Amino acid sequence: MLAGVLASALLLGLYARGGNLYLLGFVALVPWLLALDACTTALRALAAGVAMGIAFVAAAFGWFGFAIGEFTGLGAIGGWLVLLLAAPVLQPQLLAFALVRHLAGQRHGAAVRALAGACAWTGCEWLLPKLLGDTLGHGLYPSLPLRQLADLGGAAGISFVLLLVNEGIVVAIRQHRDGTRGWARPSLAIAAILLAWLGYGSWRAAAIAAHANAGEPLRVAMVQTNIVDYERLRRERGAYAVVREVLDTHFAMSRAAVEQGHADAVLWSETVYPTTYGHAKSEDGALLDREIADFVASIRAPLVFGSYDIDADGEYNAAAFLAPDGRTLGMYRKSDPFPLTEYVPRWLDGPAFRRLLPWTGTWQRGDGARVFPLQLADGREIPVQPLICLDDVDPALAIDGARLGAQAILGMSNDSWFSTHAQGAQLHLAVAAFRSIETRLPQFRVTANGISAAIDPAGTRVATTAIGAPALLTVALPVRTPPRTLMVAWGNWVGAAGLAGLLLLALHALWRRRCATAAQAVAATADTPEHADIVLLAPALRALLVLLQLASFATLAWIGWRMLVRDGLQVHALAQLTWFGYGVALPALCGCWLRRRHRAQVRIDGDALLFSRRDGNRHVPVRDIATVTPWTLPLPTPGLRLRLASGAALDCASGAHDPAQLAALLQRAGAPAIANTRGNTLALADAQARADAPRWRIDHPLCKFALFPLLLALPAFRLHQHIAFGGTFGEYYSFGLQAWLLGLLIWWAAWTIGMTLYAALLRSMVELGALAALLLRPQQAGAVRAALQSIARALYFIGAPAWLLWRMLAG
Repeated sequence: MLAGVLASALLLGLYARGGNLYLLGFVALVPWLLALDACTTALRALAAGVAMGIAFVAAAFGWFGFAIGEFTGLGAIGGWLVLLLAAPVLQPQLLAFALVRHLAGQRHGAAVRALAGACAWTGCEWLLPKLLGDTLGHGLYPSLPLRQLADLGGAAGISFVLLLVNEGIVVAIRQHRDGTRGWARPSLAIAAILLAWLGYGSWRAAAIAAHANAGEPLRVAMVQTNIVDYERLRRERGAYAVVREVLDTHFAMSRAAVEQGHADAVLWSETVYPTTYGHAKSEDGALLDREIADFVASIRAPLVFGSYDIDADGEYNAAAFLAPDGRTLGMYRKSDPFPLTEYVPRWLDGPAFRRLLPWTGTWQRGDGARVFPLQLADGREIPVQPLICLDDVDPALAIDGARLGAQAILGMSNDSWFSTHAQGAQLHLAVAAFRSIETRLPQFRVTANGISAAIDPAGTRVATTAIGAPALLTVALPVRTPPRTLMVAWGNWVGAAGLAGLLLLALHALWRRRCATAAQAVAATADTPEHADIVLLAPALRALLVLLQLASFATLAWIGWRMLVRDGLQVHALAQLTWFGYGVALPALCGCWLRRRHRAQVRIDGDALLFSRRDGNRHVPVRDIATVTPWTLPLPTPGLRLRLASGAALDCASGAHDPAQLAALLQRAGAPAIANTRGNTLALADAQARADAPRWRIDHPLCKFALFPLLLALPAFRLHQHIAFGGTFGEYYSFGLQAWLLGLLIWWAAWTIGMTLYAALLRSMVELGALAALLLRPQQAGAVRAALQSIARALYFIGAPAWLLWRMLAG
C-alpha cells in the first residue's frame, strides 16, 4: 500500500505542474488502484484513502502549506503541518472513492466497481466543494482537444473519464496473464474512450476556431500594478498615502490604455480601492470617490474595479461598475469569500474565535451571480458577468451568469499570496479558464501582481502577464451570444448524477439481497411445483395477441415520430388523443382481456396433463407430447410450445412466471426434455431473467399509465388554470363544471400519452441492454436486466417529477 500511495502521489505531483506532463493523468492513479485491490477490508481501504490524501496534498499542494505559514505567521513547517492535518478535509473524494470502490468490488465486477468509484469521486466533490475548487480533470488543461469535453460535463466530467481510463489500465494489468484475450478487451475499451474523446474535442475546437471572429470585438485593458501588501504599506506610509499611490498608478496606466491602446473598457483588480466606494467613511474618502468618477468621465471609458460595499449586515468584497460618464451602474458582491481569511460563518464566529484566530476576516457573502451592462463610449452595451477571486472556482456562478445573458466574464483577483508560489497562480488561472470552456464565454481576468490573462471560448490564453511585475495588458476578443452548452443547460450535473448512480446501485444491492433471501426461503421449502399458472393459447390466438401488441407499439412509435417531426412536443391535439385511444389503448386492453380469458392452471393427472380453464378442462396425454420448445421471441410473453404427435400445437404463455416451472412439471410427468440448443438456451435464459427481475406494485399498468400521469397532470393543469383563467377553478367559474372537467381530462390524457412514450423509450433501452447482455454474458443476463429496470423505474417515477419541478421553478 505504501509503495502504491507514494508512486501515485509522485505522479500526481508531476501531473499538477502542467505542460506535457498532463499525459501522466492517464496513469497516475494506477499504482494506488493496484494497492487498493489488495485491501481485504473496508477499514484498510479507508486507511489507503487517508494515506493517499496526505501524500497527494503534500506532493501537489505543498506550495499551499508554505502560503498558509506565511499568511498566519506559523512559518513553513507550521503551515505544512496544518496542510497535512487538513488533507482528509481538503481531499475528501479520495476517502469516498476508496471506500465505495472496495464495497462495490465485493459484489460486482471490474466495470461496476470502476463506475461506482468514479461516481463516488465526482459526487463527493459536488456535495462537498473543495477550498480551491480543484479536481483531477483540471490537469488536462494544457491539451486543447481534451479540455473541450468540459462543455458537456465540466472539469468533473473530465475527472470521471480519467478515472475510468486509469481503472481500465489496472484491469489490463491484472488480466495480462490470461493472454491476449485478457488484456485486449480493457485496452480496446480505453482506446475507444480516448478516440471518442479526442474526436469530440477536435471537432469542438475546430468549430470554435471557425467562429473565432464572430461578433464585435471588445477591447479591455487589464491594469496590473504589482502594488500589494497594503497592510505593510499602511504601517510604513499611512493609509491615505497608500491609496493615493494606488490610484495615481492606476490612473496613469488606464489613461495610457485608452489613449494609446484604444481600450473600450478598463479593468482593475480585486480590492484595488481598499475602502467602500459610494459609501464614504470620511471626507477624504468622499473626495477620492469623486476623483475616480471624474477620472472615468475624463477618459470616456467604462471602469470596473475591486472595492468594498456595505449595508446593515456588514461589508462585502465587491466590484464597482462605472459608466463612461462616471455614473455608478451597480455593485457586484463577491459570492464565495475565502473561508476564515475573508469570511467566518455566523455559527462559528464569536469573541473566543476571534481571540484564537485574530487574522480572520469580517466580510459577508454576496447574493449570487449578476450580469451588468458594460456601457461603452460608442453606445454599445455588452452584458458581462463579474467574478471575484474564488468565485471563478465555482462552475455554478459562471453558468448562472451565462443563463442571465452574459456575453463575457470579467475576472478580478488578488493573488498576491502566490507571489512566491507560481504553481498556485497557474492552478487558479487554469481553473478559471474552465469557466470559459463550460459557458463558451470569453474572459478578461486581471490580478494585482499576475497572472492576468485574456481567455477565449476554447479556454486558450490569448495573452498573459508575468508574476511580480507591473503590466498593462490590452486585448480585444469578439463577444456575442454564445452557443448554449450542455453545462449551461443542465448545470454542474456530473456530480449530482454520480450520487444518483450510487443511490440506485445501493437500492439495487438492497433489493437483490432481499430477493436472494426470499429465494433461499422458497428453495428451502419447495420441490418440483405441483402446478403451474399459464395462459393456454392456440397458435392462431397467439398470433392475434402478437399482432395487437405490435399494432400498439407501432402506433405509439408513429405518435412519437409525428410529435418530433411535425406536431412539436405537444400532446393536446385531438388527432393524437384519437390515435392513442384507438391505436394504443384499445389493442392493449383487448390483449389483456384475451389473456385473462384464456388463463389456465396445468397439473399432472395420472399419465396426462390437466389444463383447468374457466370454460372447462382439457386432458393431454403425456405420451402424445412429441417436443417441448421455448418461444424464440418472447411475444406476447415468454412461453413454451407443446407439439403433439398428431401435429397439433399448444402454446403456453408463462406471463410473469418462469417457464422453467412448466418445463420442470412436464419433465416430472415424463414429457420430452427441451433440446439443448443455443437458441433454446438463450430463450430460457431470457425468460428466467424476465421472471427474476423485481416487480414493484407501482409497475402495474393502472398505476404506471393512469394514476401516475394524473399526479403529474394536476400541478401542470393548475398552473395552466392560473395562467389562462386566473385561478385553480377559473375555468369552472367562467364556463362551468363540464368545461373544467373536460380540460382536466384533456391534460390527464396528454400526460398519459407523454408518459407512455417516455416509458416506451425507457423500455427500448432496457430491452437493448438486456439483449446485449444475453448474447455476450448469458449468465449475467438476469442481473443486467434487473439493474436496467431499476434505473428505468427511477428515471420514470423520480426523473419525470424532478423534470416537471425544475421546469416549473425555472419559469
